[in-house]
Amino acid sequence: MYIVLFCTTKNQKEAKKISKKLLNKKLVACSNITKRVDSLFSWKNKVESEKESLMILKSKKKLFKKICKIIKKHHSYETPEIIAIPIVEGEKSYLKWIDSTCQGKSC
Repeated sequence: MYIVLFCTTKNQKEAKKISKKLLNKKLVACSNITKRVDSLFSWKNKVESEKESLMILKSKKKLFKKICKIIKKHHSYETPEIIAIPIVEGEKSYLKWIDSTCQGKSC
């Protein structure tokens, strides 16, 4: 099964650092990074607001735990957002590219 993961970071520099580690380990095929997302969220009983970057990662479900391990190791947040949604349909050659790219080298 193929997945798209979302992970916010404190800035674009951190997102690029984490993305490169995931790509080098062949855990993701692609990372799209936004420069700035205005995030509003509840944290420790308060509504908070931050300017963040967002990574949109493409991979396979079987690599999710390894991806989480790398993100948590290099992320500055106490509780980083790491969520995945299934890709229910995709263009055949794109999904084949994900298959050939995401090999999950040992962490």
